[in-house]
Amino acid sequence: MQHVTLQHYLSRLQGSLASSNLWLDEQGRARGRYFNASLTSSFQSIRSGSDLRIVAFEGYARSYDPNDQGLNIWRLLDYVANDEESVELDRLCRLLHTINFYRQQTTSELDLFLSVHSRLLAAVEGNHGAAFRRILDVLELPHQQIVLQLPQITPSQRWVLTHVAENYRRNGFRIGVNAANLEQASDLLGRVRPDTLKIDVSAANNSAAQIALLEQADRGQCQVIFRKIETERQLAQLQTANNTVHPYAVQGFFFDTPRASLAAETDTSEPLSKQIELDSVCV
Repeated sequence: MQHVTLQHYLSRLQGSLASSNLWLDEQGRARGRYFNASLTSSFQSIRSGSDLRIVAFEGYARSYDPNDQGLNIWRLLDYVANDEESVELDRLCRLLHTINFYRQQTTSELDLFLSVHSRLLAAVEGNHGAAFRRILDVLELPHQQIVLQLPQITPSQRWVLTHVAENYRRNGFRIGVNAANLEQASDLLGRVRPDTLKIDVSAANNSAAQIALLEQADRGQCQVIFRKIETERQLAQLQTANNTVHPYAVQGFFFDTPRASLAAETDTSEPLSKQIELDSVCV
């Protein structure tokens, strides 16, 4: 039986009243309450290799909808929540995603990517990651399989990002960063030394620079993930441009949209392009 302590915790949540801040619904999903909104998790795959096998999932916070059509909760609350409330929401989402991922996960092969909201960088003065690490230890869940993704930053936030990354690293987490362009990607690789780096496929539009980035990442033992791939043409162009031995991963609506069930994401009985219905609320 996988994750025994988590299963015991879930059995207690199963009997929780809907008036609590965290509970399990009739479908077994962990749900939380924030600003009178009911939240849950959706997951999108990250794929790698010539066979585009799933190597990880990224968690997204969604308002609850029984048909997996929930709205991006950060878009709803970003302009009404203050910094302290945003930190609380960020931590609630991280806990929801962790529970909803590991209650479905029966192997230790897949990683879980969790985003850190930009407000958290400056709003938290203490030891970043310590509280989350304690939760994982109590639930006996593997922190080594979790990648904490730091947000894109402005030039003035460079020192904050480096400081936060070191805090998370000291607490045993792997670090992911997001780059706006190839130049920033190269800077982040050298300065932050992340475990993963994400860049939009549309921003990586120079073949020679892409290969140079992959070579730099390979030397730093960092995995590059090209995201927001929405068409077969984008994937083909990426594969042609990066005809190299250096590995990279991919993510986007071409492969799947975020869904609550990991099993739904791993069902590849149909061609990938036929499984997709682009949905503007899933970003």
